[in-house]
Amino acid sequence: MLEINLLKVENPSCLWGRFVKGPGIEAVENKKEYDDLQMKMNLFYHEVNLHVQKIKLSTIESGQVCVVYWSALRSWCRAIVESLFLGTVGTQAMCFLVDHGERVIVSSDEIRALLDTFLQLPFWVRKFQLAGVHPMTLHVSGDSSTEMEAVLCETQADCTAIELYLTVKNVKICVNDDLVSKKFAYFTSQKAHQTSGKNGVVDRSPAVLACDIFSETQNFLATDGCTARSLSDFRLRQQDPIVHNQGECTFSYCEVIIKNSLLYVFQKCPIFVFTEQPTIEEELVCARLLQLLNPDPLNTDVGSSEVTIVHTDPSRSGIMVHSAFTLDPCTSLANAPITDTFRRILMRNKYAGPSVAESYCWPAVARGCDTVLISHSGDQPLTYIPPFLAHMQLSSVFSALSARTGPIAVILCPGWEKAQTVIDLLEESQTFQVLHPMVILLGLGKDEAKTVKIQNNCQVVVTTPFSLVRLLRLHCFLFLRLCHLALDEVDLLFSRAPDEMTIILQHFQRVTASEERVSCPRQIIAVGKRWSRPLEGLILNHMSNPTVVVTVMEEAALYGNVHQIILLCLDCTKISVLLGALDFTPDVAQKTLVITNSAEEAENVFKAVSNTSAFSLKVHEELTYQFDFVTEQWKKPIGPGTHVILVTTNECMKSLGICDATCVVHYGFPSSPKLFGSRLFCMSQNFQNLSDKSTSHPAKSVLLLSERNARHVIGVLRYLKRTEASLPPELLHFAQGVLRAKEEQKSDKPLCRYLKSFGFCRDSSVCSYRHSISPITDQPLQPDSGTIVVLPLFIKTASVYYGRIVSKKEDRYESLAAAMTTYYAAEKLGAKEVLEGGLYGVQEDEVYHRVRVTLVPDKREWMFCSVRALFLDEGREQEVKSHQLLQLPAQFHTLPPQALEIIVCRAMPIDAEVKWNPKVTRAISQKIKGLQHQAKVVLCLGNTVFVDPMVRMTRLPGLKTFINEYNVHAEILSTGMGTSNPQHLDLLNELCQWAGPGASAGDAPLTTLVFFSFHPQIKWFQRDDTVTLNIKLREPVDQRCEFFPDRVVYSACVNDRPYRADLELHSNITAERCSWEMKCNEPVIRLVKQERGDWKMLLKQKSAFVSLDFDRFEEDEKKTSNGKILEPFALNSRS
Repeated sequence: MLEINLLKVENPSCLWGRFVKGPGIEAVENKKEYDDLQMKMNLFYHEVNLHVQKIKLSTIESGQVCVVYWSALRSWCRAIVESLFLGTVGTQAMCFLVDHGERVIVSSDEIRALLDTFLQLPFWVRKFQLAGVHPMTLHVSGDSSTEMEAVLCETQADCTAIELYLTVKNVKICVNDDLVSKKFAYFTSQKAHQTSGKNGVVDRSPAVLACDIFSETQNFLATDGCTARSLSDFRLRQQDPIVHNQGECTFSYCEVIIKNSLLYVFQKCPIFVFTEQPTIEEELVCARLLQLLNPDPLNTDVGSSEVTIVHTDPSRSGIMVHSAFTLDPCTSLANAPITDTFRRILMRNKYAGPSVAESYCWPAVARGCDTVLISHSGDQPLTYIPPFLAHMQLSSVFSALSARTGPIAVILCPGWEKAQTVIDLLEESQTFQVLHPMVILLGLGKDEAKTVKIQNNCQVVVTTPFSLVRLLRLHCFLFLRLCHLALDEVDLLFSRAPDEMTIILQHFQRVTASEERVSCPRQIIAVGKRWSRPLEGLILNHMSNPTVVVTVMEEAALYGNVHQIILLCLDCTKISVLLGALDFTPDVAQKTLVITNSAEEAENVFKAVSNTSAFSLKVHEELTYQFDFVTEQWKKPIGPGTHVILVTTNECMKSLGICDATCVVHYGFPSSPKLFGSRLFCMSQNFQNLSDKSTSHPAKSVLLLSERNARHVIGVLRYLKRTEASLPPELLHFAQGVLRAKEEQKSDKPLCRYLKSFGFCRDSSVCSYRHSISPITDQPLQPDSGTIVVLPLFIKTASVYYGRIVSKKEDRYESLAAAMTTYYAAEKLGAKEVLEGGLYGVQEDEVYHRVRVTLVPDKREWMFCSVRALFLDEGREQEVKSHQLLQLPAQFHTLPPQALEIIVCRAMPIDAEVKWNPKVTRAISQKIKGLQHQAKVVLCLGNTVFVDPMVRMTRLPGLKTFINEYNVHAEILSTGMGTSNPQHLDLLNELCQWAGPGASAGDAPLTTLVFFSFHPQIKWFQRDDTVTLNIKLREPVDQRCEFFPDRVVYSACVNDRPYRADLELHSNITAERCSWEMKCNEPVIRLVKQERGDWKMLLKQKSAFVSLDFDRFEEDEKKTSNGKILEPFALNSRS
């Protein structure tokens, strides 16, 4: 049976209720899911900055699903419009609340559109009817709220037929049968056939129970519900209304039975009664009268065509736009400021944009403005290329420069790979006939820059900072027409080539500042994913009235120069640390936002801050109806010295739309960078504005970091290191330990390929590969010293190859190859089944190879498919047709794979690249592939040998003399795209030294591990010659206290938690006379002053963990000496 909760009874054919639990139901509604849905709806529709016109229905019709506000519950609810009528205050609608089973009358202006997000859960309330019975009375109404059991009989489109069962004092009764027995209904359909007589006539007068189960409950229970008597013995109570089969009646006994039966069991849902307000029936009567007096048709079109939808403030969407002029975003490709050709190309490629970043960046670039864009898509050329090309092609101001030759625009990319991507996009845009773009990538060759020829009609050059600087040194006159400078991935440009960027910007400024260029355009476009400090100098020194668009909120906080403060504390002391960090007597007006992770945390914090002198407010998910009040109080102007504190939660913070906070306190740790950024964005109005170079009150962020947030330390530090925040040493030391622990978790990962190739990894904190030497995993499998003969067969990069060691005596591989050729010449059996990890044979020309299948795709219904296979004796991995795989006999499995990795040391790409240019790899491949080389092994890790040098030796004909034909290292450098890397071997040897015998992956020289320690709470007071410190730790162990003339260091451990306090004192002490002892199970430190007198403060820098002992002050204040009050310390003392 199913357990249901009936909320309202209109008649036996209309019962409103909810499924509670039971077997056989596909989706038993979860109350928590509906509570969460209610909370999200309240947060969305209560949002202060919500654009109401956008969420109003354009037309309102009966049967429409919508959202209305129900004052009884103080909540927004899903509803269905049942009818429309003209009320006393205009057009009104009768709406049925589909999750609560109630009807409300609301004004049509108060009806909101229901978003698809809020339709993921089915309507909670369902309509039921009693199955197999037909009422013999007219319409009845009633309501109740109770839980009972039911059996599903039939499911229709809008109703579910059930048999309803009640349990009265352990006796279960079927309401369907009981109504028939009382002659208030009769059986129909299958139920009728089960109770019909021999002639098939429906029995409308079945036997009834011996007593009334409601008025005579005890008698009914005494009969066990089995004794029956004739219908003539059944008498209605005199006070009950008589039910007529025909005609009207205001109240039926059928309703009495159902309603009383529902009310008999315990009720769970409260019923709200507002006697001062008219009922729905009274409102309907008045409305129908007004509609009768006013015969004009109803106008339900509340969203008329006169309503104009204006673009909302970008800050409401978490987008920061600082511009000297009003920037209207483009919302579609149709109104985007790009050429028709590029528009057709984007549509052909099914481009879904413009994105949020592009909608604001494109108009600024198309107008020729200096533009800075920081976005997650900042590494995509489409963020600026389409409007940039449109501006260049449609602009006619270049006629003044026609007397000269050279490009008008330069696009700088951080590397050759990105430059190739940009030039490919320019080719696809069909601009070659007009702009004639070209890519220039120069190496270190002496004459390479001299041989560069730029076409006279070339308007756009794509290059890198290093290549452009080399070109400017010899051909600076080729760039005298330069008007546009596009910086692609500007954050990488400044981090990898800071000196080159300075030279380029100075040249651009010098060229564009000449008098003859007054009428010519001048534009710098900078696009990237992250904000960096050099961008501030770019805007201030090289841009005029720039437009700054930042769509990543945490990056916007970096741009806004938010002051970051990190406080370490225990989770149990967060409130006290919070109170110590707040300034309750500010010199200027302060608006502080304290953000928690739950409503319970918000209540606890509000209880603490409400006892201070600050004006405190709170709002969380359970108080969404107070949004308007809280917002009104928050927006009131305040004067200097006033401090307003608002305690809220993450979800409510988004709905409040606050942008003018001066301080954000992260009481609850942000679970993601996006959430951290959205919190910081609450201070966006106080961010610095580099567009108009205005200054504002500096914004401040306070992050409380406790032991529960240890796993997030690395992510926090990665962000905070980009700020100028002073980081606690304990936090840095703990982060080093976390990095070491993460490195130990990579013990089963391969060694980082960049670490092997160059001796370093650009960012080991985010790289997923191992960066330490493991004595077990990296045990040498090949010779680790001496001279060997290698045969490179697969050239992976310019300095990394795969091949074999050629033995001077017996070559086992040659024997294997000969045996395989002989075997397959006689018999070639195709593979019956292709399995991942299986060994097979493959024929290429006349050569047979052993391969291991590494990936088998889903075949589906394909007859032929390709699999990924590793060639065991050559090291290359490529796709092979499955029907080309041959069975490999067991005798060919015994020889281990012969391929090994060969790395030429001390060579790396130029220009801070980590990937070799393909033309270098291609040149080296053509030079060395398939040829034997002499190589000296300097190191071996696993199956990788590091060689230096590797040379090709040729024997002179007729002589026993060999000459070095070429050195591979020198060949790499001669291409001009490679440079020497002298630290390569030194870095690898250092890693090997740290990974001595028995060493673990965590022993690599990342950093020295120092355990994270917590700062104890300290109370202090002073006398004329001494200072007493009470350390608030109960029964500490492993205590240690060191005294110095200007500081005190105390450390201990409580419950396996380390504590440490390094106190830099405001004045000097006599270290040899200081002492400490245990009092009342707590350590007490006694400091002796070098000079008598009061200290204005204890520490040189204020600490949130140190405060005055006011309890001791109150005790000493009562003591008198010679009729005078003792003053143990000054009242204005600070920690």
